[in-house]
Amino acid sequence: MISEKISKSLNEQLNREFYSGYIYLGMSAFASKLGFNGCAKWFNMQYQEEMVHAMKLFKYLEDQGSDIELKDIKAPKIKAKTIVEAFEDSLKHEQMMTEALNELSDMTMKEKDHATYNLLQWYVTEQVEEEASFKEIIDNMKMVGDNGFGLYTLDKELGTRVFDINSMK
Repeated sequence: MISEKISKSLNEQLNREFYSGYIYLGMSAFASKLGFNGCAKWFNMQYQEEMVHAMKLFKYLEDQGSDIELKDIKAPKIKAKTIVEAFEDSLKHEQMMTEALNELSDMTMKEKDHATYNLLQWYVTEQVEEEASFKEIIDNMKMVGDNGFGLYTLDKELGTRVFDINSMK
């Protein structure tokens, strides 16, 4: 059993994970509109990953006997004007998620909730990978700049991403 405070915070994180998925679904639509179908697929895979992240928390809350509080998911505002900006905005979002997960992890240590702390370490590790992935894509896009063939090649490469639910366990 977890404390009420941790249960509430995990529910907030659960809803942030669902919102993250919604952001990436929106980014997928944005990329598609720009004609970057590989990037659209990549963002769609990111959406699917976020749904797995959310459901992992959902199951943990259930297993702990906590109430699950699903909240309204607000529509994401896609402010990006270019595909590079879409990835930069996504990186900023991931950095915000990292901060929230670190705060939650700190809270579990203060409460000596080792089981929840252990669960959150999976998310903390995942965030390192997420941020590195976005940074690499941004660096590659900036490297090719406005070069049409370079962007075409990167788009095709990003379109090869495959969602593997088994890697999420």
